[in-house]
Amino acid sequence: MAAPVLIGTIPLMYVQSMSMSEGYRIERIAGGPFAQALAPSTKTITIEALLAGPERMALKKGLEALALVSRVLVAATAPLLAVAGIPVVSGLTVSLDMQITDLRFSVSAARLEALDASITLQHVPRTSVAALLGEAAELALAAGTALSASAAQPGPVPRAPGGPL
Repeated sequence: MAAPVLIGTIPLMYVQSMSMSEGYRIERIAGGPFAQALAPSTKTITIEALLAGPERMALKKGLEALALVSRVLVAATAPLLAVAGIPVVSGLTVSLDMQITDLRFSVSAARLEALDASITLQHVPRTSVAALLGEAAELALAAGTALSASAAQPGPVPRAPGGPL
């Protein structure tokens, strides 16, 4: 079983997809013709997950608690969040200072024992120290991933003329 994606203290065991986008602010150098990309100005993570089993409603309520706008109520959920925002830990990223900006749940008649969750988080830095810690964690993840061997190699997909791509 794959490791869960952690959003704060909430483990998401059945993540269907996860994407991350980063934007960079471009500034002109001394008003001249040259420009320089500065530190990332926006970072957004989007997660599509399945909340399954008897704990699905508890996971839903936990995500809703993290999404509260009031930092006081979020801090009551986890004391470290008052200082560092919501951490997101996965095989793709270790991101601190995230805030849930969009949270959607849906259920279908085909899967009554599961909820589909769509979560969008945006980077909201609170301190420069926390931003540096987040960047250090990203570098450590990248270094650890580069040093570890992949367990499974991708296999070739046989194709036949006229078959599906």
